[in-house]
Amino acid sequence: MTSPAALCVYCREKPAEPETRPFCSKRCRLLDLGRWVDGDYRVAGDPVDSHTDTDELTPSFPRSED
Repeated sequence: MTSPAALCVYCREKPAEPETRPFCSKRCRLLDLGRWVDGDYRVAGDPVDSHTDTDELTPSFPRSED
């Protein structure tokens, strides 16, 4: 008994190709990346305070005097 070919995770119409797995093509790969960049996809997590100063998040190291 053989298992059915895995479908493309983006279009769900064509089988995923080994060189672009889990997508069927470079096109589907780039379209999926575009959704991540646009913020359509999100990873669950704690909310981020938008008022946090980025300097608070960056460690500061003393500067050496040369």
